[in-house]
Amino acid sequence: MSDANQPKVELFVKAGSDGQSIGNCPFSQRLFMVLWLKGVTFDVTTVDMKRKPDILKDLAPGAQPPFLLYGNEVKTDTNKIEEFLEDNLSPPKYPRLAARNPESNTAGMDVFSKFSAYVKNSNPQLNENLEKGLLKALKKLDDYLGCPLPDEIDENSADELTSSSRPFLDGQALTLADCNLLPKLHIVKVVCLKYRSFSIPQSLTHLWRYLNAAYAREEFSSTCPIDDEVHIAYSLVAKALK
Repeated sequence: MSDANQPKVELFVKAGSDGQSIGNCPFSQRLFMVLWLKGVTFDVTTVDMKRKPDILKDLAPGAQPPFLLYGNEVKTDTNKIEEFLEDNLSPPKYPRLAARNPESNTAGMDVFSKFSAYVKNSNPQLNENLEKGLLKALKKLDDYLGCPLPDEIDENSADELTSSSRPFLDGQALTLADCNLLPKLHIVKVVCLKYRSFSIPQSLTHLWRYLNAAYAREEFSSTCPIDDEVHIAYSLVAKALK
């Protein structure tokens, strides 16, 4: 398929507080990353939900961003959009982004729910236990990132590989698993520091290696909302301890 035959691809994402910049929405960022990693030509339009623009009524009535316009088809479910892109933007022209190791898709799965419970709590007596719950989830993710994947282990080598140095969840390349997890980890990092004075411990070296590798990639860093947008989004969600 030549580029001339490529259907027009347009991603509609949640707008920030100014109605134009990228807003805080991990689902929007996830699909933004997928399209960027696929290397397809696409447009991004921010949708100001406060103004409910006509484009919403015309294209996806009742839907919240993100949604995708692919040719004349409108897709509104994030998981289905991801599957659709993986099926339709496929090799040899476009890279496959699915993780090879199924465990990569579930690594860090409980971090966001533990984080939500932690920042939504207003009872100081519960804070310590909720923080421990978040730390445990982060440690579990750190353990996964530090554990060698099957393809990192050389069975012919006399030296036993005990630790992984891979930059991403599933190896050397960003995959759909990273597109799902990284936007959430960014929110965890930004919100916990602002509203709980909590930083991801430096002792979680594998997790920090992962985050630093991700921030060094334009596909992630350039699709992140600015910190102020994340702060605004959580200003009513994160409860003061009192």
